[in-house]
Amino acid sequence: MDEIYCGPAPTPATLPASWNIDAPAAVLCLLLIALYAMRGERDRRAAFALAVLLVAALFMSPLCALTAALFSARAVHHVLLVAVAAPLLAASFPTRRSGGRPRGLALLVALHGLVFWAWHAPALYDAAIRSPVLYWLMQLSLLGTGVLLWRAVLCDTRTGAALLALLATVVQMGFLGALLTFAREPLYQAHFLTTAAYGLDPRQDQQLAGLVMWVPAALPYLAAALYLAFVRLGAGTAEPRAG
Repeated sequence: MDEIYCGPAPTPATLPASWNIDAPAAVLCLLLIALYAMRGERDRRAAFALAVLLVAALFMSPLCALTAALFSARAVHHVLLVAVAAPLLAASFPTRRSGGRPRGLALLVALHGLVFWAWHAPALYDAAIRSPVLYWLMQLSLLGTGVLLWRAVLCDTRTGAALLALLATVVQMGFLGALLTFAREPLYQAHFLTTAAYGLDPRQDQQLAGLVMWVPAALPYLAAALYLAFVRLGAGTAEPRAG
């Protein structure tokens, strides 16, 4: 398949009408709804509704089409997937607090980081967005490892470990963003010919993507860290009560 998934790349004029009514995206949302109906926390409907609406928007709205044109839009897409949709989904299901295995949280941080970096390697990225199978493998692995990591953070009673996990994720994502920002040449062949309509050359688009991963991407993790610190330590107790 030669055409970028969710493409062809739209122009600014055609972007507003570039909705992607795609069966796999609809199936994903329906599966999430079914899973929530079976296992979800009923008092967390708002978080789940926001998560499903966001997932639907990411894969069906013109943002999906824009990712075919701009790598910076792809960066926004992936950040929203792993740093907003994933924690909302993680919070929608029962979280049993436990100390966890000493290495469990660290392994999930490493796994999620490895998946995130692997799919942004130029060759694998270019292959993924030209193949529906690889595309959905990329998206599901990013979302899946993201949900696992966020659930581990929410469940782990070791406040320090949870905060370190969030910080480590910020660092690895920020480092990738810095590499993309300061790269001397564009790396993603799929976007060499698709950025001009938006007033960007491929390197500028890549730099913008790097900045997205470097700065805005950190905000959800830092907000979560502040929330955990306030909730778990602000009441004067080092460990939360089991729930």
